[in-house]
Amino acid sequence: MADQLIRATAADGGIRAVGVITTRLSEEARQRHKLSYVATAALGRSMSAGLLLASSMKRSESRVNIRIRGNGPMGGLMVDAGTDGTVRGYVDHPDVELPPNAKGKLDVGGAIGTDGYVYVVRDVGYGYPYSSTVELVSGEIGDDITNYLVTSEQTPSALFLGVFVDPNGVQAAGGLLVQILPKAASDPALVELLESRLSTLQGFTPLLQAGKTLPTIFEELLGDLGLEIFPSQIVRFHCGCSVDRVLGALKLLGEAELRDMIETDKGAEATCHFCGEVYKANIDQLEQLIDELKEAQ
Repeated sequence: MADQLIRATAADGGIRAVGVITTRLSEEARQRHKLSYVATAALGRSMSAGLLLASSMKRSESRVNIRIRGNGPMGGLMVDAGTDGTVRGYVDHPDVELPPNAKGKLDVGGAIGTDGYVYVVRDVGYGYPYSSTVELVSGEIGDDITNYLVTSEQTPSALFLGVFVDPNGVQAAGGLLVQILPKAASDPALVELLESRLSTLQGFTPLLQAGKTLPTIFEELLGDLGLEIFPSQIVRFHCGCSVDRVLGALKLLGEAELRDMIETDKGAEATCHFCGEVYKANIDQLEQLIDELKEAQ
């Protein structure tokens, strides 16, 4: 099943639902960053969350950044997702591995820790990003992003995130976000019905493993509530880093630092945190940067 995001509404627009499948992009992230099992789960859940949060933004250039910092051995992670369906991210310590938690599942909460913060920055494309910070609830990602939505955006939300990874890689990953908007929140019967149905879900990846598609999941939850499903959007792991951007960053170091790189290291090497791509600059390229700095003086 292709990685994709699908939006839907129900109850005359009073309920908003978004589902995303991120199996392939989570596997790409696992390979690029050489992630452990628990790090794969943490980053995969967070990338799904980033895409779900970005889905409500209107402008095509809008993006959401999620930064999670905890007191666990993995330290934290960073995710950048856009309304264009692209997402990228990394974890601080990708090789950290932990035994399963008490439920027999990957211990993402133990890896991230419960003492820390979630930082969310929404850049709507006007140059004035909106940022918000909330404390970690469990470190399990889903609980923490739900807390952010309720606390910072005052929107009653149910969020399900999951990543199933085995020795062969990521087999299923994605998430489901269901929100009750103000026009429906005043209907207690509708709210109770929705809460009852959502409480029966045992997670998101079991649904994918059972062969259910996003439209099928929407139909089972909201099919009798005036469900309207919109066209799907392809999502993918993508990083905008390039040789030119790396050279531009090196240029900011100044002539003295560039000269030292030439004399000491015979060049320079930089690795992109977001995608793991390695870029190398040779002596000629560094000399060119120095010439450009001199011409600008």
